Amino acid sequence: MPAACDSVLEDIEDIVSAQDLKPRDWRFVRKNVFPKVRKRSSQQRAQTDDDPPHDSVIPGIQKIWIRTWGCSHNNSDGEYMAGQLAAYGYKITDNSAEADLWLLNSCTVKNPAEDHFRNSIKKAQEANKKVVLAGCVPQAQPRQDYLKGLSIIGVQQIDRVVEVVEETIKGHSVRLLGQKKDNGKRLGGARLDLPKIRKNPLIEIISINTGCLNACTYCKTKHARGDLASYPIEELVDRAKQSFQEGVCEIWLTSEDTGAYGRDIGTDLPTLLWKLVEAIPEGAMLRLGMTNPPYILEHLEEMAKILNHPRVYAFLHIPVQSASDSVLMDMKREYCVADFRRVVDFLKEKVPGITIATDIICGFPGETDEDFQETMKLVEQYKFPSLFINQFYPRPGTPAAKMHQVPAAVKKQRTKDLSQLFHSYNPYDHKVGERQRVLVTEESFDSNYYVAHNPFYEQVLVPKDPALMGKMVEVNIYEAGKHFMKGQPVSDARVYTASITRPLAKGEVSGLKEEFRHAPRNGTKWKAHRSAEIPVKAPLIPWMALHLPWHPEGSGLKILSVSLALLAFLAMVYYGGMKREL
Repeated sequence: MPAACDSVLEDIEDIVSAQDLKPRDWRFVRKNVFPKVRKRSSQQRAQTDDDPPHDSVIPGIQKIWIRTWGCSHNNSDGEYMAGQLAAYGYKITDNSAEADLWLLNSCTVKNPAEDHFRNSIKKAQEANKKVVLAGCVPQAQPRQDYLKGLSIIGVQQIDRVVEVVEETIKGHSVRLLGQKKDNGKRLGGARLDLPKIRKNPLIEIISINTGCLNACTYCKTKHARGDLASYPIEELVDRAKQSFQEGVCEIWLTSEDTGAYGRDIGTDLPTLLWKLVEAIPEGAMLRLGMTNPPYILEHLEEMAKILNHPRVYAFLHIPVQSASDSVLMDMKREYCVADFRRVVDFLKEKVPGITIATDIICGFPGETDEDFQETMKLVEQYKFPSLFINQFYPRPGTPAAKMHQVPAAVKKQRTKDLSQLFHSYNPYDHKVGERQRVLVTEESFDSNYYVAHNPFYEQVLVPKDPALMGKMVEVNIYEAGKHFMKGQPVSDARVYTASITRPLAKGEVSGLKEEFRHAPRNGTKWKAHRSAEIPVKAPLIPWMALHLPWHPEGSGLKILSVSLALLAFLAMVYYGGMKREL
């Protein structure tokens, strides 16, 4: 998004038309927007009021397909949006063909991810599906031609996804792209206690902050996520505790830069981690997310102690991007190669066996053959077991896109050379014959094994025995591959049940009260109804309270009728008042 728009694009809460106003104009008129009433034909007016409306325009009963690209932060956002929609009554489906609406949650890191996003939009339109767009692509570049006329929900507005979906189903186009603030201070994003549907009921992804402190010249995500905004420690601890009460046995901490956590609110990452460790039950595990070198240097001693904790994976993702200081300077990474080496060497010494994952960009503008050879030497020295190799793609609107580009053939060759080096060593061969403790949480892509992780977050494939899922077991390592090991459970070893309670069923909504989640259905459906509560800053439509009141069909009809009547009355007053203002 052009820098000129950043200061004025506070919140877009309008029904978009061909004559939509500029963001600065909405400051003065957005409170006076009201839905446009469509004129009915004489044939439509002749129909009786008793005719029920068609299902296609009754929000809350449609099937929704959600597709997410990108990082674990994006996946967490997708889970929150799915949970809110399901709590409202929509059916979340894995079948895109049967869905009435596609919710496409995008990633802007690389060109291929945006290409997939654009192609999915085209497929949805060809299939006559309603479309809502989310994620970093529309947030960073909302005025791209292929996004025109489509509903968009911003990365900090996911708590209002039901509004956007509802209006889209009615045939309107809605855009919510504002930033959340409290007394002028930017907040971390949507609330952490929203309903969600975990993709894996055993794994909770918690975003500890959004945005970052860097301004890397190649990064498009910064345009979408903005500057650092951290969640308070108590909210993050409460979210972790709730997750464990719902049967989660593994927590992933995520953000654009976990190492920078707390610098905007007067705290730091180690302080948060020690509080979280206190809340982790025996057998459950915590995995840290990506941290850039500058923000961990001052915390190395404390981080080593935390990574040695038995309930924390000895794993850390520290992107280096290049082993050339001149390239790092052009990237504006705010560290040198010596800083990266210091972090890695210290942690490898103080946390025996630790897994260090890193990222490398091949062919950044201005990278010489000598620069690239320095990167090859770094990988040869450390033999990173997990290495994310990325060919440089110039992202529109970034400073790096305007720099002198390395020829495409050279970028491709360097990517190939680095990949060959990575595949020339096997990091797990020496572990064959070891006895390891692993936590089983997933199913392999080929569905032939269950996936577990040892204390160093190394992938171990185990037999597909349902009794092992969600359990911590001991295995004997009998085979090793490039990216995994294979383990056989030890017959006489104790099996730990990591979860302190029964995990939610796949597709079950997190955050619902216990008595309703486990109440016997007996053919009775539980549905949410709208609350008459309207926020102080009036949204596009009167919004249901986030703490949804729940009632079974067939009971409490008087309360439900009164609530709906009150809602209708308030809506008439709300829209009527706006019309009079105009």
